[in-house]
Amino acid sequence: MKTATRPEPRPEQRPRPTEPRPRAPQARNDRGLRGRLRSVRKWNVPAGVASLVWLVIVGLPLYVLVLTTLRDRDAYFDEGSLALPGDLTLDNYRKVLESDFFTYLLNTAIVTVATAAIVIVLSVGVGYTVVRTLSRTSQRIFQFFLLGLAIPAQAVIIPIYLLITQMNLYDSLLAIILPTAAFCLPVCVLILAGTMRDIEEEMYESMALEGASQTRVLLQLVIPLSRGGISTVGVYSALQAWNNFLFPLILTQSRESRVLTLGLYDYVGQFRVDIPALLAAVVLSIVPIFVVYLFARRQLVNGLMGAGGR
Repeated sequence: MKTATRPEPRPEQRPRPTEPRPRAPQARNDRGLRGRLRSVRKWNVPAGVASLVWLVIVGLPLYVLVLTTLRDRDAYFDEGSLALPGDLTLDNYRKVLESDFFTYLLNTAIVTVATAAIVIVLSVGVGYTVVRTLSRTSQRIFQFFLLGLAIPAQAVIIPIYLLITQMNLYDSLLAIILPTAAFCLPVCVLILAGTMRDIEEEMYESMALEGASQTRVLLQLVIPLSRGGISTVGVYSALQAWNNFLFPLILTQSRESRVLTLGLYDYVGQFRVDIPALLAAVVLSIVPIFVVYLFARRQLVNGLMGAGGR
């Protein structure tokens, strides 16, 4: 007698997943194009309004500045600063160039170049010492330089005046160069110390294995790899020296030692102010350092952002 066997249950047949059909390249491109067009149509109105407001805030003073230099003094006072231009003239620029403007420009260039050179040489040496020397003395030196960030020049202008007078440097360009370089050093040392800390330790060790001295390491390794920070230090110190007003005002007196920031006083009298000529001198004094800033602004921003490195 045969016994009936139950048939084994078949496993559930699951439907095979259907693979998505590849889309045509043209359809994908059309979809991406529609997405980009949709994102373009979604304008950010608040951002646009804020940009226009900021453009007006920045552009209006520049418009008034340039327009006033091209107007006559009497027309400026009769019509006002925001009036539409009438007869334009270059007499204000001619008046500035025929004065002692080039003497002031030469003095300012000497102060700027000398300040930048002193700051670069000293900040490179101090920064390298702080980074490569792990003694307490080097750390105290670094903290001493950082203390200068908290001391404004206005608070110590009287001691500086007394020191410059006792050193027989009053009414000379050196009286402007030395204090300006001293007050630029704290920021510049901070920038270069952060830049030099980013150099890999293996590079220092490889130079040491080759028997390189500290001077060779500084000249052949540290300075080439710190060119960005050195450029930042140079631009920063040059801007500070070019725009400096306090030290030339207190530490100089004669016209032969004047710089551009003090030369603007030539157009300010006791009972009148020649505003168009004054603003023409301002425009001419801005142009040289503005050109330098245009070519070096990227190094300046990158160096300042990297000042808080490891």
